[in-house]
Amino acid sequence: MEVLKIATAGSVDDGKSTLIGRLLYDTKSLTTDKIEAIEKSSKQKGYDYLDFSLATDGLVAEREQGITIDVAHIYFSTAKKSYIIADTPGHVEYTRNMVTGASTSQVSIILIDARKGVIEQTYRHFFINNLLRVKDVIVAVNKMDLVDYSEEVYNKIKADFQALNAKSAFKEQNVSYIPLSAINGGNVADKSENMPWYTGQTVLEHLESLEPNDIYENGIARFPVQTVIRPKTEEYHDFRGYAGKLYGNTIKVGDAVTVLPSLTESTVTNIHFFDKQFDEATAGSSITIELDNDINVTRGDMIVKSNELPKIEKDITTTVCWMDSKKLVAGAKYYVQHNSNRVLAKIDSVKNVIATDYSGTTPATQLAINEIGEVTIKLSKAIYFDAYTDNKSNGAFILIDAATNTTAGVGFIK
Repeated sequence: MEVLKIATAGSVDDGKSTLIGRLLYDTKSLTTDKIEAIEKSSKQKGYDYLDFSLATDGLVAEREQGITIDVAHIYFSTAKKSYIIADTPGHVEYTRNMVTGASTSQVSIILIDARKGVIEQTYRHFFINNLLRVKDVIVAVNKMDLVDYSEEVYNKIKADFQALNAKSAFKEQNVSYIPLSAINGGNVADKSENMPWYTGQTVLEHLESLEPNDIYENGIARFPVQTVIRPKTEEYHDFRGYAGKLYGNTIKVGDAVTVLPSLTESTVTNIHFFDKQFDEATAGSSITIELDNDINVTRGDMIVKSNELPKIEKDITTTVCWMDSKKLVAGAKYYVQHNSNRVLAKIDSVKNVIATDYSGTTPATQLAINEIGEVTIKLSKAIYFDAYTDNKSNGAFILIDAATNTTAGVGFIK
């Protein structure tokens, strides 16, 4: 079954957790004891409705404050798809959490309170989705019940967001607008009788209708080698396969390929998926590849089509989201983890801090926690990469603190 990864973003009290809880409830994904706990808690608080936010806010601090702090992953399924929701916080001090949640997502739901409209945090949420090139964005105008289900209010918010969308450089992004009332389920899984003027899809209908070609960017085939398979059994005595996950595009038996960094050329002879063989593998497949000659291929190498070589350089210009309390400054040393390849690196310069409200950049010499900026990096050896805008998987990396082994930042190569 196809798995769709969704990131959510919203400001305080926009109803993000309530929306997710309602989705879980309407798709019958909540256990009986969870529903009973929600009913009991809602009654104790004196609510005349079910507080579905309790289905997602897992930390005690989240429940006490009514805000989302940590990135929580929530799983549910329908007859058509399986879903993984990364429930991310919306505060500026949790920008790194937003980036983390959206980094592996194919769809994003940005919630807007119908009473407040497009606000500063809406800009930040949309900016991060642009930066990470999330291809499908749902703008969920929530709490329509508190503005008397006004079509005029919805149209004003939609127009304001369309003006914001005009500032985006990611023109391939698909932006959809849905008015809803998460608290009573209007336009979440079922159509709202209170908004007959809206004739589009519900949130769930939109998610169900998305096809892989709607959410995946077409890129260039990249196959980072994770391990070499050598069973050395009687049946597979001479077997040598290269296992990993295929990104960007398809690869076929008979394709002429090049192994990086050695630039050794070969041809794909077999493609294995567990105990089956295929003539072609699609992007996102975890496979084992056999080549027609015994060449030196190890973990950290990359197999690409011979007519689609990436850039191979030691100096890179990047956009970095900083996640560490220790500031990022020129001269600092980190490891760059790029796919399965780890390389010692030195920060050459921090050029600027990028405003997440689309107001431009500010010259800077350092990045503080949750800031995003342009950074140049020198590597101890060349890596084989693409610009993030051309190939997301081969254009992203993380910075690892060599002393503490913590993930200090995430970067996107220009």
